[in-house]
Amino acid sequence: MNVRLGIIGTGRIAGRFAADGWQNSDVEITAVYNPRAESAERFAAEHGISSPVNKWEVFLEQVDAAYVAAPSGTHGDYVRKLLEAGKHVLCEKPMVLKEEEARELFAIAGKKGIVLMEAIKTAYCPGFRALLETAGDGRIGEVRDVEAAFTRLTARNLREMTDKECGGSLTELGTYGCFAVLKLLGCDYEKISFSVQRNEEKLDIFTKVLFEYPGRGIAGTAKAGLGVKTEGELIISGTKGYLIARAPWWLTKHFEVRYEDAEKRDVYDYPFEGNGLQYELRTFVERIKGMPEKGQVTPGESIALAGIMEQFLNNERKYRK
Repeated sequence: MNVRLGIIGTGRIAGRFAADGWQNSDVEITAVYNPRAESAERFAAEHGISSPVNKWEVFLEQVDAAYVAAPSGTHGDYVRKLLEAGKHVLCEKPMVLKEEEARELFAIAGKKGIVLMEAIKTAYCPGFRALLETAGDGRIGEVRDVEAAFTRLTARNLREMTDKECGGSLTELGTYGCFAVLKLLGCDYEKISFSVQRNEEKLDIFTKVLFEYPGRGIAGTAKAGLGVKTEGELIISGTKGYLIARAPWWLTKHFEVRYEDAEKRDVYDYPFEGNGLQYELRTFVERIKGMPEKGQVTPGESIALAGIMEQFLNNERKYRK
């Protein structure tokens, strides 16, 4: 029996998700929700979805699960209402922007026995899963440092460059790099700091996040930019060698293990289908069906990511008035 999946939101990422959804035979996209009827109707026509909906109760009747792709500031309310209605939830990153809210939502999901999962597509693709296994198999020794960057040059009129409440580089792109650091080094960092470059509207256009683990003598850095461009690579440094995934590392198709001997290297290539969003969808459906969890974003990591965004936005509010 197919899972009846609804989409909440009709923006760019929702469109890419709808394009990839057909690749999962256990899912039927049954409805798309937007409180603006014309937006729901336009999206449904473009993506062959039979039911455009602007009434919440009607949407709930037509779905078993939902993919939340609305603006990030609305995620928390949508996720809470879906969970309370007994619907499984796959929510775009960042899932929420406050640590305590993330804890509460996972508690609701646990109590009801339903799936809540953050949609960081990189986490679920074959190449990144293999990269994590390789980083942990001992070839590069003990992992001591992680550097991850994701930047793009973005038009000034797009939502992420105009939303002073939830916009900017870190909330838009920073989840990827921060997730890589947490996945490889752990969520138990002791210090975190932000180096921020802002535009005339006082939104961050380039942010570096430094994670420090003094008790373990290790560190990690995540870079996110919407107005500054840099190499989008992931470097995992170890005591015997290092692992590098070239740009765009978050669409993990290729990575290499390199050593002190420059002539020696191990090279790996992996497929990456479509927009990559079907990987997270497949994992979501597997979890709904009770299959073993694998390669996912854990609740602890989602809670930590929400805490990072909360600290950052608290720091930035004095500039964004």
